[in-house]
Amino acid sequence: MTMANRILPEKRRAKLKELLSERRLVRAIEAHSGLSALISSEAAGNGHDSRHFDALWVSSLTSSAARGLPDMELYALERRLELIDEILGASDKPLIVDGDTGGDANAFEYLCARLESAGVSAVVVEDKQHPKRNSLSLTSSHVLEEPETFGRKLYRGRKVLLSPDFRVFARLESLIAGETVEDALLRARIYVDHGAHGVMIHSKEREPTSVLRFLDRFREQGFTQPVICVPTTYNNVRAEELHARGANIVIHANHLLRAAHFAMRQVCRSLLENDRSMEADNMITPVSEIFREVGYDAALARDAARDSVS
Repeated sequence: MTMANRILPEKRRAKLKELLSERRLVRAIEAHSGLSALISSEAAGNGHDSRHFDALWVSSLTSSAARGLPDMELYALERRLELIDEILGASDKPLIVDGDTGGDANAFEYLCARLESAGVSAVVVEDKQHPKRNSLSLTSSHVLEEPETFGRKLYRGRKVLLSPDFRVFARLESLIAGETVEDALLRARIYVDHGAHGVMIHSKEREPTSVLRFLDRFREQGFTQPVICVPTTYNNVRAEELHARGANIVIHANHLLRAAHFAMRQVCRSLLENDRSMEADNMITPVSEIFREVGYDAALARDAARDSVS
């Protein structure tokens, strides 16, 4: 974000709600640092419609992994809030935050209040028991919270909000835990009745079949609330296809961290194998591009303009 396009918290907070009101697809991508937020905010496709990312996602997995921690709700809330502030300072995109299980109801109230005040647009909280295990793990046990208990936590989070713009999404983990689409639909109704503004349907299956069935049934049952999809494992389906079936937000939830991880490994290997950095030049961004991205060149230009006036 440049100095010219800074945004106040109340204006940013409302942006996701405004995008959803337009009934078009909202594309989001994870950010785990200020630099990743800058890169994704400037990214644009080469197609005729000039696709871009409409929002950013602060993932529990990537923000934990970037700090060398497993995704087990070990990353302290105050540290996460520091990261969120860093990302908010780097981009004017609306921000959706992964709230894990939200902790107990008191902790969830505090989380919602702090995120709302910061200018975050939405929090997504999952219906697993605390402490959660990452949903994409093939070896972890996933224990779902009793739906009425989780619904009451959602209600308490809604009650502390001061703005009509902040969104609370209930993340449905039924498919992750081996339950059925019917279980997810039952939970969705309870959560919406307790005040959830929308839901995220999550799956680690390789095909989108169950997710598409959920979307069809959710809309057939008359739900109008927005739905978030995260096609990390069922990545053979396009975002527009999910939108056509009833999804409103599609999140690429961990790809920038995974790209950075892959690239850092490659560069480390090259430096050690060749005992110099020349061979790594085609794997890394020039320093001049980093200067431009983070605003160093712009700051020098402002200095020069001020000096010429004085």
